[in-house]
Amino acid sequence: PNLQQVAPIWEDGKVEHPGEGAMMSRWIVPVDNTNTMFIEFRHVNETEGATPEWWGNRDIMLPGQLPLETYEASQRQPGDYEAQVGQRPIAIHGLEHLGATDRGITMFRRQLRRGIRAVAEGRDPDGLFRQDRTVIPTYCNDTVVHITPAETPEADQKLMRETGWKLAQSYLEQPPFSNGQ
Repeated sequence: PNLQQVAPIWEDGKVEHPGEGAMMSRWIVPVDNTNTMFIEFRHVNETEGATPEWWGNRDIMLPGQLPLETYEASQRQPGDYEAQVGQRPIAIHGLEHLGATDRGITMFRRQLRRGIRAVAEGRDPDGLFRQDRTVIPTYCNDTVVHITPAETPEADQKLMRETGWKLAQSYLEQPPFSNGQ
């Protein structure tokens, strides 16, 4: 089982603001080797204009979660659904052509292999949580901060990385949305 939280997809990053929290939480449970069940909770801010109307409509699925009307449309505008089902029921990694933007996939697979090895050696994998009746901290929000660009692309990349680390550290030290915030 796994919990997925997604920050608002309607965030455009044009207005500086503190974190506003997740737009949804999903509890995802594998059923067998080719099927997964998930339960989705949509988080709707009742403040006028804070959440798009379509997000509060139970009849509308998140874009990309259902197949498009035709095969041609799915080839021209592929979304999450096409990425998930287009690999066949059990993906063959040898047929993939991973690129630089797939780094998250390779990192996840490496983490998964480490976990499998740990279990095979009689150890717990990293991230296993066994404490009953304890809230597991999760962090998902859409904080937008303004930083003045650095003078060079290299310095700017370093500045963005440092800013991200500072935000992450502040979440760990003082979690957003805790204590009823």
